[in-house]
Amino acid sequence: MIALKVLHTTTYRFNEHVRLLPHRLMLRPRESRELRLISSNVTVTPHADLTWAHDVFGNAIATATFQKTASNLVIASVAELQLDAVAWPLFDIAVSAMSYPFRYSDDDGTDLGALALPQFADPAEVLRSWAQRFVRGSRTDTLSLLKDLSVGVSEAVQYQSREVEGTQTPAETLNRGWGSCRDFAVLFTEASRMLGFGARIVSGYLYNPEQQSVGSSDAGSTHAWAEVFVPGAGWITFDPTNRSLGGFNLIPVAVARDIRQTIPVSGSFVGSTGAFAGMSIEVRVTP
Repeated sequence: MIALKVLHTTTYRFNEHVRLLPHRLMLRPRESRELRLISSNVTVTPHADLTWAHDVFGNAIATATFQKTASNLVIASVAELQLDAVAWPLFDIAVSAMSYPFRYSDDDGTDLGALALPQFADPAEVLRSWAQRFVRGSRTDTLSLLKDLSVGVSEAVQYQSREVEGTQTPAETLNRGWGSCRDFAVLFTEASRMLGFGARIVSGYLYNPEQQSVGSSDAGSTHAWAEVFVPGAGWITFDPTNRSLGGFNLIPVAVARDIRQTIPVSGSFVGSTGAFAGMSIEVRVTP
């Protein structure tokens, strides 16, 4: 078990005073058997009224409502937690799901719903054909298939940090041969869905004390990965960017069907056309 502190600061700068509309904040880490949240505090400058709720996925959402105009907006999150995930996890997969293909139970299939349906059109079947390459026969070991698929993403795509908003489609990532961690996560998730698995996107933080993991130039950074539902084992964590299995160095904040649903800070303002001057993000993950 390791104790960690996560600091995440988002700063918006404006060339004039603007009217800030409500902002949606997803900054509170998700508690689980492997993650114990000791404390979590979000501060907003200028002052904002914060109201909390959980979305359909159980993510903690804060809505910041402002009363005054401002030329700067600073949203700072500080979380202290204990992470208790092993580096080489073992999974008790149900006998019925040990070999692929398998069929989800009626209840699991219903509950997974859209999480088992591809979110991107694939008219030329580029993604489907690529995913099928990892199926080694009529009966393939399920966990081995998913491991091979995760490794296959990093073999087919070169990591490249992207500061621009948005995510590439899986076909774009395969065709271009490069992408960021969110592109890796989307490609793996969509490929898993093409094979019939229920899968979801996860966003949060990467703890990288030795600075050996891809996706962070420091001891910590924001990060995106994926989880696949396998009967018996439940949600299994895959980080295709780093070819890793399990969440020993991952701090989840949000899970969702689509990566657009995991944006840490989103909102808008009312001002002149040239009012927006820029933004900066600082993330630190420290013991």
